[in-house]
Amino acid sequence: MNRQIVRLYIVILVLFTGLIAFTSRWAVLEAEELESKPENRRLLIEEQQVERGTITSSDGVLIAESTPVGGAGGNPNQRVFVRNYPEAALFGNPVGYSFVEVERTGIELSQNELLSGDQNEFASIIDQLSGSTREGADITLTLDAEAQRVATQALQSAIDSTPGAIGGGSVVAIEPDTGAVRVMASVPGYDPNAVKETDTFKALTTDDVNTPLVNRPTQSRYEPGSTMKVVTAAAALDSGEFETSTTLDASSGQEIGGVPLANSDGQDFGTIDMTTALTNSVNTYWGQVGEQLGQDTYRDYMKRFGFDADPELDYPDDRMVASGIVDSDTGRILDENEGVDIGRVAIGQERLLATPIQMAQVAATIANGGTLMKPTLLQEAKDPDGRTTEELDPTEQNEVVSEDTAEQVAEMMVNVANEGTASGLSTSLGQLAGKTGTAEIDVEASINRAWFVGFAPAEDPQIAVAAMIERCTGCFGGEVAGPIATQVMDSLGGE
Repeated sequence: MNRQIVRLYIVILVLFTGLIAFTSRWAVLEAEELESKPENRRLLIEEQQVERGTITSSDGVLIAESTPVGGAGGNPNQRVFVRNYPEAALFGNPVGYSFVEVERTGIELSQNELLSGDQNEFASIIDQLSGSTREGADITLTLDAEAQRVATQALQSAIDSTPGAIGGGSVVAIEPDTGAVRVMASVPGYDPNAVKETDTFKALTTDDVNTPLVNRPTQSRYEPGSTMKVVTAAAALDSGEFETSTTLDASSGQEIGGVPLANSDGQDFGTIDMTTALTNSVNTYWGQVGEQLGQDTYRDYMKRFGFDADPELDYPDDRMVASGIVDSDTGRILDENEGVDIGRVAIGQERLLATPIQMAQVAATIANGGTLMKPTLLQEAKDPDGRTTEELDPTEQNEVVSEDTAEQVAEMMVNVANEGTASGLSTSLGQLAGKTGTAEIDVEASINRAWFVGFAPAEDPQIAVAAMIERCTGCFGGEVAGPIATQVMDSLGGE
């Protein structure tokens, strides 16, 4: 009799253990996989009943909130929350949206755990038993609403007023010493309030001309043109192979990569030093620098600046792309063993493509004495009880070049702003340091891509900016993109 009881006990114990193991597997070990299944409606229903935290800009402007709907008779089980975006299109990119109908994207996705108060399955069960309600944390972004508005309006104004300007543009502004992203503007944009409407969402996703759902600062790659000469100057000086006084024959028509390279308008500069070459953006000088540095050295410095990898930003991976030398057919980044015309890479040509955030990081690195800080969009997070659970913690990403090298490059960029291709620009912050870029994307039709990267004030940099207009006829970076950048600098100057 005792033996039969023991056997029964063992059977029950085995069955119970199996039950625990099976439920734990789904509840804990494979919870993410289960949640991601399209047929899992339970998660979608639960999401609607959670009051997501608010999203606010660094200057106190409400960007996103959750509004209760339903709950007739005071029954909380019948109440759902719907996301609302008071600033409409201003933050469509990069904040994104969060709706049950179309899931979520942008910061709404990258900060979802904080915003939704997401916990593990066991904690959720305890909350249910105790009768507590799950709530999300409120987050404050590093983005400045006023500067974002200035950037967006300046981009649109430039596109509207520049001959042949079609497509869009973008602006990224970064605090050099913290990595805080203060502006991330993408034009054209979209109103996230409208995406929950099926017809509107379909129209947005199929608009291949304007691509409003693309966050250009992190997702789109462009020929950086002469803004890349900042990287080339830094690599040349930091490697010890060149000095600012190093002279080269900068006549137009120098053979680079086996093919003659011309200067802008075919100008012959003769024998000049590095400062003169950057001030006047002389292609033949910098092409020779790239060739003399060689591919191994040059690409090593590119990687130090962040090229060849996605930005180390707290943002969804599928909304970021790596900058670098790109295979034209596949879009992949070429490795060091694949031949490239490094002389033309050094002047922003060949197959080199860069995102606006990457070029903003180049400027920020020089502004920060040669140290690249990890970029971030999160300023602070507070739980439902008002306690701070996350806050900006500046983190070094890489020691790119020495402080002495950064200082020399910054001095040359000041010369660009005072005497060179950016001499018509100024900012209320003080002395401007910058570099213009005019990438020729259709020589016969005179269609260019206008760039400007820079920082201010040069003696104590507070903000670094990259501005870009995708397409315009006969335009130049200093004339079109430069004023956009300085307006954004001015808007952040009073803080």
